[in-house]
Amino acid sequence: MNKNIRIVIIEDDSVLRMAYKSLLSDVDDYSVVNTYASFDEAKKELINDNPDITLLDIEMPGTTGLEAIPIIKKILPQTHVIILTVFDSEEKVFNALINGASGFLTKNSSSIKIIESIHEVAQGGGAMSMNIARVVMRSFQKNLDSPLTKRETEILDLIAEGQTKTQVADQLFIDLETVRSHVKNIYIKLDVNSKSDAIKIAKTKKFI
Repeated sequence: MNKNIRIVIIEDDSVLRMAYKSLLSDVDDYSVVNTYASFDEAKKELINDNPDITLLDIEMPGTTGLEAIPIIKKILPQTHVIILTVFDSEEKVFNALINGASGFLTKNSSSIKIIESIHEVAQGGGAMSMNIARVVMRSFQKNLDSPLTKRETEILDLIAEGQTKTQVADQLFIDLETVRSHVKNIYIKLDVNSKSDAIKIAKTKKFI
């Protein structure tokens, strides 16, 4: 069968990169034309590769995935970008979509989900893994009059999901003291003295 969907994979993890290539190369109407370990490596070749779909890691050395999206769209306006990431924070999701991504999948997405998402995006649709869709839906359901800043909301969201302050710091790439400072401000704004009370009030008032 003629392979008519051209795919480029940009992923710094060599094991994942080869796994994606192997998975997608076995699909009849897909053609993996190139793979790269970074966007900086891929940039000069993208015009020649002329992909219909670019699978793009969000956290890479050098130019990040978020920074790369608008560059890719400028070089190849017709190319659809699907973000593949371990991160599902609201900030990263919306920044990716605003920058021009057509899809946002977490790396624990099933093989079938990845294959189907490429078909969907290639036909002009959008694609999101279930947990990413929940992030988007949750954001629309939030109280717009929340006293919490975007970062405070993001941190409280992660804490409500069961993450520790250290895990929050690692995921958001900020130091632990910054997380503690934000948590202190959250307690002050919500007039509470504990994590459980902060989560309870924030959920009741739809701040998270």
